[in-house]
Amino acid sequence: MTIPIFDSFREWGEYLLQTGEPAWKPVFDYEITQKSRTETEIWDGLARAYAVMKDAVETGLAQDMTSFSGLINNGAKKVRDCKISVLGERFQKLVYRSLAAKEVNSCMGRVVAAPTAGASGIMPGCLVQLQEDHALSDRQIYEAMLVAAGTGLIIERRASIAGAVGGCQAETGTAAAMSAAAVVHALGGPPHQIFAAVSITVMNMLGLICDPIAGLVEVPCVKRNASGAVIAFAAAQMALADYDPVIPTDEVVDVMGEVGNSMDTKYKETAMGGLAATPTGREITARILKNPSQTIVEEQL
Repeated sequence: MTIPIFDSFREWGEYLLQTGEPAWKPVFDYEITQKSRTETEIWDGLARAYAVMKDAVETGLAQDMTSFSGLINNGAKKVRDCKISVLGERFQKLVYRSLAAKEVNSCMGRVVAAPTAGASGIMPGCLVQLQEDHALSDRQIYEAMLVAAGTGLIIERRASIAGAVGGCQAETGTAAAMSAAAVVHALGGPPHQIFAAVSITVMNMLGLICDPIAGLVEVPCVKRNASGAVIAFAAAQMALADYDPVIPTDEVVDVMGEVGNSMDTKYKETAMGGLAATPTGREITARILKNPSQTIVEEQL
C-alpha cells in the first residue's frame, strides 16, 4: 500500500482504521518512502534528537543560563529550588524542565527545534517528565516522537508553525499539541484520543500573539514554553478520559490558520506590538540596542 502524505487528521485516522497500524507507523514509513531514509537512520536520528533534548534539560539546570541581553537569568533553577510547590514535585519538575531547555536556546546552546527553536522547551520538558513518571523505554519515547512529528506536519500543512506567520499560537501552540499527542500515544491512547488531545491543546492556545521584547526569543517566549507544557499535559489527561473536544481536530487547526491570517502584523514576531510595545518593553529594547559593544543574536533560526 502506498504511504500517503496526510493532509488531515481525518485521513490519518482513516488510514489507521484501515490498516490497524499504530499511529507512529505511517509516519515512520513516510520517512522511508518520502525522505529515502533507512529504518536504522530513522531510529538513530530519533535517538540523537532525544539525547539533545535531555541534554538541553540537564544543561539548563547545571550551567549558568544568563543570556546576552540579561533578560534570561537562571529562571529554571529558581523554579527548581523554590520551596513552595503548587501542585507537587512532578508539576514543578515539568515547569522547570521546560524552562531549562528553552533557556539553553536563549543562551545560544544546542536544542532541537520541535517544531521551532522558539518552542524548543516544550517537548523536552514533556518527554523527560513522561519517561520518568511512567518508566517508559526509549523506544516508546521514539514512537511517541514520531506521532508528534506527524502532528506537526499536518498542522504545518493546514495552518503554520511559524510565529512570523501565525503568531505564538503557531509555535508554542503546535509544540504543545505535538507533545500532547506524544503523551497520549505513549500512555496507550488510541488515535481518536491522540487527535482529541491535539484539538484541546490548540483550542486553548488560539490567538496567542508573538511579541518578543527587543526581537529576542526570550521574553515572554521562555515562560510560554513552560505554560505550553502544562497545557499539553492537561489536554492529554482530558483526552485519555475520553473528554469530547466537540470540534474535530482538522477544524480546530483550520481556525488556528484563520486566526493567524487575520492577526495584525505587529503581533507576528515583529516586536512592534503586545508586550514588546509596553513602556517597559520599549525601554528594554532601547537599552539593548543602544549598546553597540553587545551583539544580540536572534536565537530563533
